[in-house]
Amino acid sequence: MARLLERLSPLEVRRAESPGLYPDGGGLHLQVTGEAGRSWIFRYWLNKKEKWMGLGPLHCVSLAKARELARGARELLHQGLDPLEERRKAQKAEVLEEAKAITFDKAIDEFIEANQSAWRNEKHIKQWKTSLTTYASPHMGKLAIADIGADEVLKALKPIWGSKAVTAGRVRGRIENVLDWATALGYRQGDNPARWGGHLDKILPAKAKVAKVKHHAALPYAGLSMFMRKLAEFDSVSAKALTFTILTAARTGEVLGLEWSEIDLEEKVWTVPEGRMKGQREHRVPLTDPAIAILKDMADRWRDVEARRWKPNRSKAAPTEPTGPVFFGAKAGKGLSNMSMLKVLKTLRRPDLTTHGFRSTFRDWAAEKTDHAGEIVEMALAHVVANKVESAYRRGDLFGKRRVLMEDWAKACAVIG
Repeated sequence: MARLLERLSPLEVRRAESPGLYPDGGGLHLQVTGEAGRSWIFRYWLNKKEKWMGLGPLHCVSLAKARELARGARELLHQGLDPLEERRKAQKAEVLEEAKAITFDKAIDEFIEANQSAWRNEKHIKQWKTSLTTYASPHMGKLAIADIGADEVLKALKPIWGSKAVTAGRVRGRIENVLDWATALGYRQGDNPARWGGHLDKILPAKAKVAKVKHHAALPYAGLSMFMRKLAEFDSVSAKALTFTILTAARTGEVLGLEWSEIDLEEKVWTVPEGRMKGQREHRVPLTDPAIAILKDMADRWRDVEARRWKPNRSKAAPTEPTGPVFFGAKAGKGLSNMSMLKVLKTLRRPDLTTHGFRSTFRDWAAEKTDHAGEIVEMALAHVVANKVESAYRRGDLFGKRRVLMEDWAKACAVIG
């Protein structure tokens, strides 16, 4: 009489090479899919449905171990339980047990490490870390990620919700992202206690009701010409960078990160790569003659610095084509700090202004003193088109029309006669 269990011998297992299923009995099979593909399968029926459960590859699970695992599965079936479902439960419990060792502070670090390649720059990563460790960590940093609830989130947000509305909003969103990440990995279960819609919006007042939006201080365009004349009296690199920022209506970070490789002097175009743009889209900037003059001046300064650096080495000539940051600090190759242009404003006795505010000056001037279409102005500011339909049909960047706009802006800045 043929045996119902343990039908395979170790020799038969070693010699099994033809693709197919080799039954050992009691639902256990050796599955061969090729010379390198041999694994154990437990085949069973539950509620009139056939199910297959993998028990592991032959090179990891021996015949004796496979029989032990199959025996355990049969015992579960005898109790009316689904072996696959019970294994999933055990794996989930193991992950949750693991999560007890993962604190919120550790989750912050792991989340940032997993996502930093998609973020724009080191500054953005630092802001993420700083905001969470400053406002959230004191209340939940040492807690297991699985144990964080609405009480902990509210303890972090309430002290700053009214006094630092913008920061509080960012902190809430970042907590929500970290907790969503943890849930996706199985480190926690249930709803996200940091979500706004249908949860915190019922507990905390809307940000618009607790704090007014504070706009960047901007210079009225009527005073622009006088301001530019005073700025022209300063010959520092920071002053040149501020003038260039105003002439191009660019963001501070875009100018501070400007590299020579982005400039085409012949075509008079500055191409900002998508990785350095807020909207994550490449942006072309038409360069006016005053902007080109600043770039040529910076190239000469770069050559002077390099010539002094190479002077002791008479055997080699100093390089002539500039590389690295256009607006450099104490030495070529190192860019200006984020505060450099603000220091120029303080020197001009205009601490009330911000560099970013000149974009508002540009927009107000274009709307009130010119006939340039609003969409051209918005594109010059590299704003994302809000209307999805309009955005889909607008393939070009209106570069020619934007060049005319920027020429008019240069005249308004009184740097073109």
